Amino acid sequence: MLRMTFAVIFLAFTSVAYNQFSIEGTVKSQDGEALPGANIVLKETGRGTTTNENGEFIFDGVRKGNYTLSVTYLGFEDYENAFRLNSNINLDVVLNTSSILGEEIIVRSIRATNETPVSYENVSREKLNERNLGQDLPYLLSHSVSVVTTSDAGAGVGYTGLRIRGTDANRINFTVNGIPVNDAESHGVWWVNMPDFVSSLENVQIQRGVGTSTNGAGAFGATINMQTEQLNKVAYGEISSSAGSFKTFRNTVKAGTGLLGDHFAFDARLSKITSDGFIDRATSELKSFFVSGGWYAEKSFLKVNIFSGDQTTYQSWNGVPKVRLEDDTEGMQRYEDHGLYTHEETKLMMNSGSRTYNIYTYENETDNYQQDHYQLFLAHSFSPSFNINIAFHYTRGRGYYEQYRKEDDLADYGIPDILIGNDTVTSTDLVRRKWLDNDFYGTTYSVNYLTKNLKIDFGGGWNLYDGRHFGNVIWGQLLGDIPKDYEWYRNKGIKTDFNIYGKINYAVISEVNLFADLQYRNIVHDIAGIDDNDRDITQNHTFNFFNPKAGIKVLPGLNHEAYAFYGIGHREPNRSNFTDAPAEGKVPVAEELHDIEAGYTYKSQRIKSGINLYYMIYNDQLILTGEINDVGSAIMVNVDKSFRRGIELFAEWKPLKKLEWRGNISLSENKILDFTEYVDDWDHGGQVSIAFAKTDISFSPPVILFSDIIINITDRATVSFTSNYVGRQFIDNTSNKDRSLDPYFVNNMRFAYTLKTSFLKRTDFQLMINNIFNEEYESNAWVYSYLLENERYTMDGYFPQAGINFLAGINILF
Repeated sequence: MLRMTFAVIFLAFTSVAYNQFSIEGTVKSQDGEALPGANIVLKETGRGTTTNENGEFIFDGVRKGNYTLSVTYLGFEDYENAFRLNSNINLDVVLNTSSILGEEIIVRSIRATNETPVSYENVSREKLNERNLGQDLPYLLSHSVSVVTTSDAGAGVGYTGLRIRGTDANRINFTVNGIPVNDAESHGVWWVNMPDFVSSLENVQIQRGVGTSTNGAGAFGATINMQTEQLNKVAYGEISSSAGSFKTFRNTVKAGTGLLGDHFAFDARLSKITSDGFIDRATSELKSFFVSGGWYAEKSFLKVNIFSGDQTTYQSWNGVPKVRLEDDTEGMQRYEDHGLYTHEETKLMMNSGSRTYNIYTYENETDNYQQDHYQLFLAHSFSPSFNINIAFHYTRGRGYYEQYRKEDDLADYGIPDILIGNDTVTSTDLVRRKWLDNDFYGTTYSVNYLTKNLKIDFGGGWNLYDGRHFGNVIWGQLLGDIPKDYEWYRNKGIKTDFNIYGKINYAVISEVNLFADLQYRNIVHDIAGIDDNDRDITQNHTFNFFNPKAGIKVLPGLNHEAYAFYGIGHREPNRSNFTDAPAEGKVPVAEELHDIEAGYTYKSQRIKSGINLYYMIYNDQLILTGEINDVGSAIMVNVDKSFRRGIELFAEWKPLKKLEWRGNISLSENKILDFTEYVDDWDHGGQVSIAFAKTDISFSPPVILFSDIIINITDRATVSFTSNYVGRQFIDNTSNKDRSLDPYFVNNMRFAYTLKTSFLKRTDFQLMINNIFNEEYESNAWVYSYLLENERYTMDGYFPQAGINFLAGINILF
């Protein structure tokens, strides 16, 4: 068997050396003008290139067979040519001027292209739809390089998140059509507020590291730019339904008018997703819609997008204590003995499932939030070489999470003690709501200019965030004479963010491209009012950042690309970094990142592979050290020096016509230099400090591996086998194995079948079986340490992920 396997592999590789041909050509306009920078794709191979300054392109090492050449260029009609390759071929492509300006102009200035010397990946709508059965976007991007995903509810619906190179969402820049998505105060992104948004996406680009300049939050791990669906010239209707484990259901309806009167088009989507979740009571009820309408002409378009998400999610934020996961009865009893849990809470933990336990039992312990987005785009092309676009946006968010609190002190809410006879009541059970009510609006713009060997992008944006935070007590067992919906705190944050950038790609010769990118960013953050701990958090902060980037990309030979890149990025502290800081302590300062990257890519008909090396040096990175403020809340502290360095490898291989393999692996070292941990001392009060010379950055696995084997059984039927391995992740920054997530190896299977009939355009059937080997693993956690009677103990919460589970769906396009 082993000999046969090696023989098949040998034959597959050696066959590549025979019957190989080249496809050369030029791309010109109807007037005979060469079109540099045109995007060329040889569809059946997945290989792509761009034309040089003379409009020329070449694909080398292509095997005999049937192919389709696709050519796109802004301001011109898309071009496709199907042909059979039996020998070397030369194609002269003539593009017709488009009667409609393409919408890719919206994201052109912030996206990386074949000439940009950064590490990036484009994910098409087709790739997203392969796995879109209701799980959030992080799970659909889990095949990407250096990505780790997590889910509070354990099954990918509800609160989910992702990390790239060990950095979480509040250090990743997210945009939709170039408009910032990160919350201006927290820098976070919550996909639960944008349910089924994937169903309205055209594509996604991920840039790892600092990346190129964009709008919004600083990119300290990656940039993720999402583009919503472009114009569909033909009327359509689409119905998608899926169902699966944990009573998960998704229903989506989409429709579009196509192009009306050669100028107008309208599209709409309505979605609902519900799930009980893997964790006890981790239910989600998610609703969303997306509508767009546009006016299109040969050189201009005007488009409006309106989309909204409305969610009610039962809280499963606390996780499962390690002692519950390990069935440690003595450890669970310690939670009561040390005053961490009440007797009732400890009893519930002991009687719950070891992997599905949820501390919350109050019926309405829910998070409730609605977010509405409005986007207006205006673009104009003066010529194929010169175009401009401007966007205006407004986001309205409002909602609360409700909590049942047992025996809270009345003084914490500014409520006077209550006299009942001769007794004084100082605490009571109550129900409270913490509200967030905000407005976010602004404008973004870009100007793009392209000649034979020069590409210039100039852009920027101005945005304002106005957020109100307040809390109400809506019920209490004993509250005295306080008014209904008594408000115990209120504060406000106003933040303006202005940025301007300029990018230049210059082709010195056709094989060498130089890149430069300069950005200036100004942030003013005003905070005023009282927080929920009765602290005055009034303060003002101003930041001015200069973020330069430069690189080179070379084409040393056919099918080969190499690049080197250096960039500087800055990130201001978020709201909680400021408000949680001790009143008399050191104010947190901005973080700075120096990112050095170099990579090489090889592309042939059957093989596409690449390597990227990176070294990310941080100054003043904000991390958790265990330090607390004057009311006992954990704070984030700047550490002088830390770094991430690693190697990312990826490959796609098609040894046989019906067999494909895609995979990637990330190997990294992530360290903090001169780290000091602080642990609460319950014996003597205060905190004890522990010094470390070098430690691992939390949640930064040294190994991440992805593999996907795809077998095309027929032209309509596909089966794939996906594997993910994530190495050990430390929960805090002390490199202690006792406070870490064990490595895990998870395998999934997917079956897909497409049916075409005379009365339907297409019907797709999908079945996903996740975690087929029932791996027990946790993908996220938190920990609190304390000293008692000279022993170190922990209170923690781990987030177990579901065992074997499934999702099945049908998508009908007509």
